[in-house]
Amino acid sequence: MKQTNLTILENTRLADGIYRLRLAGDTSAITAPGQFVNLKLSGFFLRRPISVCDWENGELTLIYKVLGHGTEAMTGMAVGTELDVLTGLGNGFDLSRSGEHPLLVGGGVGIPPLYGLAKRLTAQGKRVTAVLGFNRESEIFLAEEFRALGVEVIIATADGSAGLKGLVTDGMAAVSDYTYLYTCGPEPMLKAVYDKTCTSGQLSFEERMGCGFGACMGCSCKTKYGFKRICKEGPVLLKEEIIW
Repeated sequence: MKQTNLTILENTRLADGIYRLRLAGDTSAITAPGQFVNLKLSGFFLRRPISVCDWENGELTLIYKVLGHGTEAMTGMAVGTELDVLTGLGNGFDLSRSGEHPLLVGGGVGIPPLYGLAKRLTAQGKRVTAVLGFNRESEIFLAEEFRALGVEVIIATADGSAGLKGLVTDGMAAVSDYTYLYTCGPEPMLKAVYDKTCTSGQLSFEERMGCGFGACMGCSCKTKYGFKRICKEGPVLLKEEIIW
């Protein structure tokens, strides 16, 4: 973990309620896709944890959804504003387990960390398929960016307005030869994906957090190997250790 000040380069609406926040500054503490950062917002007591979408030397990309007063306030943050940020939080995805054809499954704001993962897997020459789930066409984001990496993208929408009509599990049914699973999204989606997958995998969990770095124990969950803090030992857990 590292505390640093990052400067806003971009704060742009991508889709209904979805925004891209690009920040400039020290990203050296971020070491793996699937980690997150914690933003200090003026006027709010608790920081806001946001998954890392992508990063490179000196630049960080976050994608957030407006869900409450904090994220609503974030939409008004201007270019040039400095933010106090805790970076390099949590453990990320382990790329070494992927095999030659990893399957990435994401729903809503669980999709952004999978982009950084896909970017690094394709750079290793892996054949990547991504199933992306949304409620409706107007909420779709990052699909073209995944395709630009060379990823095969399958879209599923609950109302059928784009791609397959249904859930991400319906999209998974169209992929039979994947070697490993990576997934991120709301817990009901993770449980459904867990039940449908035919391989081992890694699941990234969303959880309400207090401190975000393991001190308050507020995000602890029980696993087959004891209690783990989603903010510290997570958010990525192995399929084999999860207790539902």
